[in-house]
Amino acid sequence: MKQFKAFFAAVVMMMTSQVVMAQTTVKGVLMDETLGEAEPFATVRVFKAGKKEKPVAMFLTKEDGQFSQEVKGKGKFDIVFSSVGKEDLRQTVTLGQENPLDLGTLYMKENATMLKGVEIVAQKPLVKMEVDKMSYNVAEDEDSKSNTVLDMLRKVPMVTVDGQDNITVNGSSSFKVYVDGMPNAMFSSNPSMVFKSMPATAVKSIEVMTNPGAKYDAEGAAGILNIIMNKQNPQAAQSLNGYNGTIRAQVGTKQLGASAFLNGQQGKLSYSANVMTSYNKPGTTTTEMEQLQDNGSSQILTSENDVKTPFTMGSLTLGYQIDSVSMLNLTAQVNSMNMKSSGTSTTAIGGNGYGTDFSYGSTTDMKNARTSFNGSIDYQRFFNKEHTQSLGLTYQLSYSPSTSEMTNNFGTTSNYIDLTDRYSENKDKTTSHIFQLDYTMPLGTGQSLSLGAKFQLHDATSDSKYYLKNVYDPSSSSEYEYKNSILAGYGEYAGNWNKFGLKAGLRYEYTWQDVEYHLGKGDDFKKQYGSLVPTASLQYTLSQGSNLGLTYNMRISRPGISYLNPYVDKTNPIALSYGNPELDVEKAHNISLVYNMFTPKLMVNLNLHHNFTDNAIAQYSFYDDNNLLNTTYGNVVKSHQTGLNGYVNYLLTKDTRIFFNGSVNYLDLRSDALDQSNSGWTASAMLGLQQTLPWNLKLSAFAITSTKSYSLQGWNGGFNLLTASISKSFFNDKLTVGVSGLIGLNKGGNINIESCSNGKNFTSYTNVKVPISNVSLTISYTFGNSKKPAQQHVSRVQNDFIEQQSQGEIINNVGNVNQ
Repeated sequence: MKQFKAFFAAVVMMMTSQVVMAQTTVKGVLMDETLGEAEPFATVRVFKAGKKEKPVAMFLTKEDGQFSQEVKGKGKFDIVFSSVGKEDLRQTVTLGQENPLDLGTLYMKENATMLKGVEIVAQKPLVKMEVDKMSYNVAEDEDSKSNTVLDMLRKVPMVTVDGQDNITVNGSSSFKVYVDGMPNAMFSSNPSMVFKSMPATAVKSIEVMTNPGAKYDAEGAAGILNIIMNKQNPQAAQSLNGYNGTIRAQVGTKQLGASAFLNGQQGKLSYSANVMTSYNKPGTTTTEMEQLQDNGSSQILTSENDVKTPFTMGSLTLGYQIDSVSMLNLTAQVNSMNMKSSGTSTTAIGGNGYGTDFSYGSTTDMKNARTSFNGSIDYQRFFNKEHTQSLGLTYQLSYSPSTSEMTNNFGTTSNYIDLTDRYSENKDKTTSHIFQLDYTMPLGTGQSLSLGAKFQLHDATSDSKYYLKNVYDPSSSSEYEYKNSILAGYGEYAGNWNKFGLKAGLRYEYTWQDVEYHLGKGDDFKKQYGSLVPTASLQYTLSQGSNLGLTYNMRISRPGISYLNPYVDKTNPIALSYGNPELDVEKAHNISLVYNMFTPKLMVNLNLHHNFTDNAIAQYSFYDDNNLLNTTYGNVVKSHQTGLNGYVNYLLTKDTRIFFNGSVNYLDLRSDALDQSNSGWTASAMLGLQQTLPWNLKLSAFAITSTKSYSLQGWNGGFNLLTASISKSFFNDKLTVGVSGLIGLNKGGNINIESCSNGKNFTSYTNVKVPISNVSLTISYTFGNSKKPAQQHVSRVQNDFIEQQSQGEIINNVGNVNQ
């Protein structure tokens, strides 16, 4: 009997071991061979060798192309990778011999035959939604052929562009602009003007990083707007030798522009170059302002202003694949912007000693020239075939000189105020050196640790000269040097366990500031401080096409040179403006609950967030004892904002796509220092339609609206506008001709923006009429001889399409086969 029990136990153990051995984890990374990028949401089916009727397992690749799935069975199996517009990739493997079974990096090819006659509806999404960031695929949007980058930003989730082209991210104007993952000073200083001048064809995608993680600088309270430029990926297959390019010209009622883009690859060397130029003349902006003081004084100002802005940008990127595990990238970018503004104004002042009919006129001419150079060299090396362990070394140089001149002529004198003709000239220069090291290593299946360090040397000089009747006035001039050095280190852990994902990191930045005044008011000072910046995100996968995430991060905003400069701007005879060298670092805390849902036809993103700052930097105004309006900055605001952002993209039919991008926020602002507070609801919405018409005409139309927004001392009114474009491609999509237009919904196609400001001893009302209406014609031509498929820049809404089952329906049909 004992022998029988022992035999029975041995048999059970053998059967159990067979069952355990019959489960093998299959993992790897799936890539697009053409672009060298991850292939997300591809379908992976596992068949018993020689049997194609019913798969034994089916699953999807992740957003980054990775896959890891347990498969039951022993012996030979066929694994088939399928993705829309790609040739099926088949791999024959033997399960049960090693666990896990790592297939390494696999590449899928484009299905050229399919793309000739049929366009697929369920293509790569325009928006990639993750818990901590969102990426808008500009190159996949048909409107990119005729729009500027600013136009495309109106569609990007969590980004708002108002009627005066001011940009906010997640409801805040405190954000940083990166280009290809590197900070760019010129783009950050004037993003609206730069993006208005850039053709969208120069950009591949726009990333909104509301929770950038510990790897990125802590600067920017609302996060980072990362602009990914069009360029060749050096990791793409070397069989793609050849080149591709696009030339583009635009002529419109408010803008002229031209651009050229070329990229290609020859063996291990890849290259891309962008050149663009534009000339913007938006028209005459009219401003009407009435200001009432508590002492009985009043001011009424009317002004007209014309602006002309030439802009030129050139960039070059070189990539060299040293070997299969290491590569080198070099980038260089030059930008030049010269803004010229001329205007006239009439000011009437009454009460409190001014009489009843005192008025004066003035002319104002302003020139603002800025040039910037950004260059970087980047080396990356992988230490394993899965590319999960890597080392990156980066050096970046930024140099940005700028000059601004302003001339005010009054042509009269007065016993009430100083109406002496005046001229001011400001020269600023900024130089920045960045050294960065990043190291990533795997800790186990689905887990990784990233470590890094960064050192930044920032040197800025400012020389402001002031003249009265062409006579230099040193007492009203200023010259100083501002040095800012930052040493940072970070660590970030990322892990995935079935349906759960976690990312947590810490970044520490230590800052040395040294300000030295050579001329003017202001005391030399040095300051040192450290900032510990935590970040964390938790993700739960609800289904194959949906997830839920919770994120937290702390962001900081260091006051820039324009905020710190104590130079007093006296160009306005009844007002003064100046910076505050005592400003402290602003610290913002952000908490978000994020829901993402994706199917081949529908994308939904909802972001419920709360942001709070106890020492926000704000601009405020007050009247001094000389009855002059002073405007400066201070850490004077406690800000709390709660809001919901929503984005919906739905492919209604084979010819119709509809969009919705909107937000609603409640803002509460309080200042104990100024004894003021303000609060209110704000909302914005964009509703859009993309339609394929007969003759393969592409129509896009968008309606955009926004309610008033709030600041500590007042509010700015909302706006309403319409924008539309229609385009047609010829010669196998090589030539595209498009007409686009934009119009405000006020009289004359303008936008009227009202605002109100309530200081401690004054109230002012302003009405600005912006001539936003514009019509433009765009022609672009694509050429090349590489195997890179043309559909990279073709709309995914076409006449012919293949209706696909949803991924959920496919997976629900998966069964088991007898082993």
